[in-house]
Amino acid sequence: MTLSLFPESFAICQLPAESAPPAWAWHGTFCSVTRTPTEVSIVCAEADVPGDVRCERGWRVLAVKGTIPFGATGILSALAEPLAGAGVSIFTLSTFDTDYLLVTDDCLPNAVAALRMAGNTVEGDAEFPAE
Repeated sequence: MTLSLFPESFAICQLPAESAPPAWAWHGTFCSVTRTPTEVSIVCAEADVPGDVRCERGWRVLAVKGTIPFGATGILSALAEPLAGAGVSIFTLSTFDTDYLLVTDDCLPNAVAALRMAGNTVEGDAEFPAE
């Protein structure tokens, strides 16, 4: 598979379940909002998150390039397995078209190496040039 590394850092935020998605969440190139009975989770550009918001900062996004058919199986498993083997924790998101893996900044070099060793292509910034 080919994955594309987003250049900016992201945060994973938690708000109370009754919260409406705030305006700051929608800035940047990528945002995901998930509401459950117990919380609202937001993934968005780290630079836009106010300092008083509960969040984990310093995440990078790797997007699976192309559209994944709904009937396809094993996509996330094929990516998560080599990352688990390398000791890299992940946070995943799926959309109608594709899947996204988030890894922390400090684990990014190991994540890219593990994904490439498993036969994937990772396209990214100058630190991780395309192969």
